[in-house]
Amino acid sequence: MPDTPSPPTPTPNPTHPAPPTAATAPEPPAQPPVPDRPPHTPAPAAHLTATPAPAAAAAPEPSAQPSLDARLPAGAQGTDPGTPTGAAAPGPVAQAAPGASSAAGDSGLSARGMEAARPAHLAADAGTPTEAAVHGPTALVSPGAHLPAGDARPCAPGAESARPAHPGTAPGAGAGTPGSAAQVSPGARPDTPEAGADAALQGREDVRPPIPESALGAGTAPRPGQPHLPGAAPEAPGTPGPASDASSLPPARDAEGWTVSGVPAPQFGPAGFPASGLPEGWSGAAEAGASVYGGSGAAAVPGSGTPGPPLTPAPRSDAGAASVPRQKDGTGRARVGGAGPLGPEPAALPDLLDHPDPAVAAEAAAVENLLRCWVRETGIGRPDGPVGTLLRIPLPASGAALLVAVRYWSPAGWHRFSPPRFEAAPAHAPALDAVTLAALIAREGNPAGRGGADLVGRVADSVHRTAEFIADRREHPAPPAPVAGDLFLTSEQSLLLGHPLHPTPKSREGLSEAEVRPYSPELHGSFPLHWLAVAPAALATDSAWTERGRPVPAAQLLGRLAPGLTLPDGATPLPLHPWQARDLLRRPAVTALRDAGLLTDLGPHGEPWHPTSSIRTVHRPGAPAMLKLSLGLRITNSRRENLRKELHRGVEVHRLLRTGLAEQWQAAHPGFDIVRDPAWVAVDAPDGTPVQGLDVLLRHNPFRSGDDALCVAALTAPRPWPGRIAMRSRLAEIVSRLAGATGRSTSAVSAEWFLRYLDHVVLPVLAFDALAGVALEAHQQNTLVILDPAGWPLGGRYRDNQGYYFRASRRAELEHRLPGIGAASDTFVSDAVTDERFAYYLGINNVLGLIGAFGSARLADERVLLAAFRRFLGKAAGLGPLPAQLLDSPTLRCKANLLTRLGGLDELVGPVDTQSVYVTIANPLHD
Repeated sequence: MPDTPSPPTPTPNPTHPAPPTAATAPEPPAQPPVPDRPPHTPAPAAHLTATPAPAAAAAPEPSAQPSLDARLPAGAQGTDPGTPTGAAAPGPVAQAAPGASSAAGDSGLSARGMEAARPAHLAADAGTPTEAAVHGPTALVSPGAHLPAGDARPCAPGAESARPAHPGTAPGAGAGTPGSAAQVSPGARPDTPEAGADAALQGREDVRPPIPESALGAGTAPRPGQPHLPGAAPEAPGTPGPASDASSLPPARDAEGWTVSGVPAPQFGPAGFPASGLPEGWSGAAEAGASVYGGSGAAAVPGSGTPGPPLTPAPRSDAGAASVPRQKDGTGRARVGGAGPLGPEPAALPDLLDHPDPAVAAEAAAVENLLRCWVRETGIGRPDGPVGTLLRIPLPASGAALLVAVRYWSPAGWHRFSPPRFEAAPAHAPALDAVTLAALIAREGNPAGRGGADLVGRVADSVHRTAEFIADRREHPAPPAPVAGDLFLTSEQSLLLGHPLHPTPKSREGLSEAEVRPYSPELHGSFPLHWLAVAPAALATDSAWTERGRPVPAAQLLGRLAPGLTLPDGATPLPLHPWQARDLLRRPAVTALRDAGLLTDLGPHGEPWHPTSSIRTVHRPGAPAMLKLSLGLRITNSRRENLRKELHRGVEVHRLLRTGLAEQWQAAHPGFDIVRDPAWVAVDAPDGTPVQGLDVLLRHNPFRSGDDALCVAALTAPRPWPGRIAMRSRLAEIVSRLAGATGRSTSAVSAEWFLRYLDHVVLPVLAFDALAGVALEAHQQNTLVILDPAGWPLGGRYRDNQGYYFRASRRAELEHRLPGIGAASDTFVSDAVTDERFAYYLGINNVLGLIGAFGSARLADERVLLAAFRRFLGKAAGLGPLPAQLLDSPTLRCKANLLTRLGGLDELVGPVDTQSVYVTIANPLHD
């Protein structure tokens, strides 16, 4: 196992109950005015430095601590994966849970079966320097302060007084006493999103009621004044979140996802729309002709009852035309599109993601992805007008325009749309399918290039695969053994729809129909690996993996993963993905190595491995390592074959963390770590050049079967659930269950969940950049959040050997820590490019994407979460340049996945600043 282990997967300790939940966040009334962002006042940097927290405030007395052992075959157990023998694990020491055992020779904390000690910063005596510095003194609403309507439940007993924000404050200090909780200022507006964020951010440790025992298990008590909730937490959602208008929040839903707010649950007609009860002026949809979605009937979306005026073709130089925006200066773009005629109320529109025909649901998902991408990447704004105003999207290259019903407009970008139709089409005309929409967009975005045909083909493939995944998951909602017994693997195989802002998230170009099932995580695929034997003369390898302080070669680790494999004398085993093996063994360079006796084909061998969400990284429950394989398929934007510099990068980062950097970082953030990539094996040609595609990265597996660790993309993506056709995200399930268990509104639970996520996942990533000068490519698939048994964020992990940006301005400091760093890995990047990428991956993709997921699922008002994020960034101002950049810049640079696809770019090839298209978007945090 790697020499420096991941910190233990955080898990509640029955002797230290979880901190009580925050007071119910006041919900703003419909359409509150969005206030100007308050002046950005940076918090003192000393409050948020990544230096070790004082040990005295960190934890109870240490006890015998079990370690995260290597989980290797007999003879290799009980190793010390991370620190020199006898050295203590970094960070504050927490007590081990009852029953936790210690492995001989281990000195770290265990993550086995979620039995590890609870991190000290989550103990009942909250208010350690780290947490107190982030949140600051707790705020208390002054007596008589007006709170917005929407949550009339009384506060928990004792909520009218706040515990001091810092340990050691005099017990009698009350509101208004210096050093105690601060009151809302006279100028505050409690009915605005900023005030809603105040209510969520302030008083968190003081006034939030504890979670019932039914939600967290033993060690907690029901909230005072509330009845005890025995048994499992209810599945029904709590009080719906606030609504701003019908187009910004989708309607409330029943168990099948259909509207219950005064609108009858529709029955599907042959067109995939309600057979009766269509809004006035929307006739003819149910009688539309053959389905353009390939389902059981025509999935037509009716538009305005009054056809628009006929359009004449517009020249390509028209002011509304959109070209591929490749600005390098960060300037804003002119807004295109606009408001169309008045359409139906969004609440009257069915959600086609929940259609019983998987083909219709898959088409709807693909169309929404294309529209979200095009709206963001060309600067189309929200349609002006009353609720129900259709969005008009001009297509000057085609001499046409589209009208789109807006189901939900997301400030963060996760909009919900109904399928579009041509503006001049009659009311009974069918909606555009995804392939047609992709062809129209390709003509607008890259009229002279050849990327349009490629985009259309990959959209068709992605739709086909998505329909297959939805159909299979509806038929088999429960994962099979052994997937069902491994929570990490279960979550990795749950991402059915993929990236909501990518045009072809599920395209698998190159896979045959027979190969899709075994190689797809969405279908719970599994397969044995194909093995080669590499002669010493052709072997390239490196390893920083250690056990009990002793190095372990990569060849030895791979041999343990393939017991019974017969090798030629002196040869090293090399596992390949079966698809890659079939492709590679026909390549001339590989054939020459086989003919020279440097490679031997050993064929398939061993137990099945399971593809994770990236498809090419495979996992086997109980194995000490995951394997990141080369796979020549084009997945999202790239062919996924490992590059030699990326193999070096993974080992290099592991060695960098072992210089003492990890201990320094995790002293303040013990619940977060980087999943290590400490070893690799590859093949060189006789002239010493790397042979592309013949390589494997060994990734440390820090997760036990009971560890509820999942990537944020899987957390937020809608999916079917047992007994239901309606698609719903794991996030929505968690929030609804917590709301039901605690008696709080979904908006209040969402705000609290989001704040904990910022503390336990986002804050450590910011701190690592400030401490080390290394920015992480922490998008939603690379970022894992660890949940406690109730579903609250408790810690996190970052994974990806590719996604590191060493700041050029910190080169001397990094070279002092690890001489020669960056020479082989090509990881140093200018600060300007680092800032742009870090703002996109962590700020836009990760956090704003999470806010959009809350909003589009009608769990919370996005404006409240944006205000909470602004407050968090203000307090994190000392942690590198990103907080101020996100707060102060009116625009942000954003990766344009659709335009990158149209440009035919492979984002893993070429200089980092030209691998993909970036455009300038308005910063929703600055509005």
